[in-house]
Amino acid sequence: MYNFSKKTVLITGASKGIGRAIALAYGLNGANVVATSRTKKLISSLTDEIKSNGGNGIYITGDLQKTTDIKKIVRKSINTFGSIDILVNNAARIHPMIDTVNFDDDLWRSVINTNLSGTFFITKEILPTMIKQSSGKIINISSIGGRSGSKGRSAYRVTKVGLISLTETWAAELHEHGINVNAICPGGTDTEGYREAFNSSGIKENPKLIRPEEIAEVALFLGSDKSSAITGTAIDSFGRGNPLFN
Repeated sequence: MYNFSKKTVLITGASKGIGRAIALAYGLNGANVVATSRTKKLISSLTDEIKSNGGNGIYITGDLQKTTDIKKIVRKSINTFGSIDILVNNAARIHPMIDTVNFDDDLWRSVINTNLSGTFFITKEILPTMIKQSSGKIINISSIGGRSGSKGRSAYRVTKVGLISLTETWAAELHEHGINVNAICPGGTDTEGYREAFNSSGIKENPKLIRPEEIAEVALFLGSDKSSAITGTAIDSFGRGNPLFN
């Protein structure tokens, strides 16, 4: 167990999958949880679950493609809890396999804006608070897909490469302010988004898939004081699908 008492964590894309697992894990470990999502239904049930587990959390709906929503999320978080100590950039859109020649222009823009630009702009909005308090943890949820290109995965993989680069850039810029920035690169994870994109029914078909709760454990460590020596690092989390095992 970790002790995140008096710490506030903001998690984007928290309504399901990896983001939901991370939010629940931080709630169980004493953090004030701010969970964000574009829609209310799933995110409200998440904060209800956090509270039923004895934790403290609020939800804020908003679209990271909209500057006004980003400002609202950050303002309400700080007004409610006084600070943002940990930021988990998890919001992402995944797409099915589509070759470049057939890739819809609007889909490209949506994936880039959600996965990469949204992460950039909400982090930019939060940084003055972290710099002022001379501390903070930023955790970017990238992907093993950010390590290389792949047929039909152009937009998604470009954004995940970009998150790794932003992780290194922000670590270099922010270390003097006591802010650690790291990324997690999960392999195939049993989430609704993964199943839709890869036409898979989940872990019963593929026992090598990682559980979202396993990624949440890595996120807890990176948000804790125990990870103080780690910054600018992207941690590959293959789980049982590590190619070394083949």
